[in-house]
Amino acid sequence: MTEELNKIINESNNIVFFGGAGVSTESGVPDFRSVDGLYNQKYDYPPEIMLSHMFFFSKTKEFYKFYFDKLVHTSLLPNNCHKKLKELEDAGKLKAIITQNIDGLHEKAGSKNVIPIHGTIYRYHCVKCNKEYKLDDVLNKEIPTCTCSGLIKPDVVLYGEPLYEDYYEKAIKYISEADTLIVGGTSLNVYPAAGLINCFRGKNLVIINKEKLNVNCTLQINEPIGKVFSKIKTKD
Repeated sequence: MTEELNKIINESNNIVFFGGAGVSTESGVPDFRSVDGLYNQKYDYPPEIMLSHMFFFSKTKEFYKFYFDKLVHTSLLPNNCHKKLKELEDAGKLKAIITQNIDGLHEKAGSKNVIPIHGTIYRYHCVKCNKEYKLDDVLNKEIPTCTCSGLIKPDVVLYGEPLYEDYYEKAIKYISEADTLIVGGTSLNVYPAAGLINCFRGKNLVIINKEKLNVNCTLQINEPIGKVFSKIKTKD
């Protein structure tokens, strides 16, 4: 199957990659829905409540404690998937990476055109004056506040919030124009992000995921994504 994927990649000129949590778990980022994921750990509140718009504003201190403990992983490094995608971008094959992950590992690997549709742990803003901040400005503060005394919020999509419209529109554009869409490390259960694959009109839809998905596609490989991408050979 890897040989078939290699053939598809080398015959394609406009590839888009759409990835989920499975891309980052191989770097050590915990996911949400697996047996050992955040949803199956014990907290005072369910993770989907603690990561909600309402909880952020009503219990900000508890929100940030959970957020810094479980979502901010700056010491982790890109894995074989991140690295190979960077190579494909450098080769002119890969036009965009659309990711549901907020960890910034694609950017850390050197990829340039990354569309983080759920935001990123590296950017923040004041909800009062909209002043922008970086992670280092807020790291490990119980309740990060702006110079104007406003509350500082992560630029990540919380439960109860819409996706960032500009990112979503970019994602639709790239997917609709791609000749090959590679979907990796996602169960396609999180909407509206999962619905993006319905915009694909190209030739090859490739699914790479540990668990088999009931999706009509050109090729499906049910193996760890880093293992699959480590075998990809790009033509010079």
